[in-house]
Amino acid sequence: MNDTFKALADPTRRKILDLLKEKDMSAGEIADHFTMSKPSISQHLKLLKHAGLVQDEKQGQYIIYSLNTTVFQELVSWAFGFTQLKNDETGESR
Repeated sequence: MNDTFKALADPTRRKILDLLKEKDMSAGEIADHFTMSKPSISQHLKLLKHAGLVQDEKQGQYIIYSLNTTVFQELVSWAFGFTQLKNDETGESR
């Protein structure tokens, strides 16, 4: 989960995730939304993939990136655990 939070800490990577929320895209299509170099975008994609936030699939000569919603579901579930109050005496959830 540390890699996930590290990946989410960067605004460029969050923007990439926002783009992929709309539709699956190639690295070139993603790069078109930024003023940085394509190798820099590739590095961001590599970190997102390593964190499990995106997955890729080769389609012809392109690699198409998409969100890995499973990791987001795990994060939400983990965070939701903090909203569950414990009864001080019994230890049961309320």
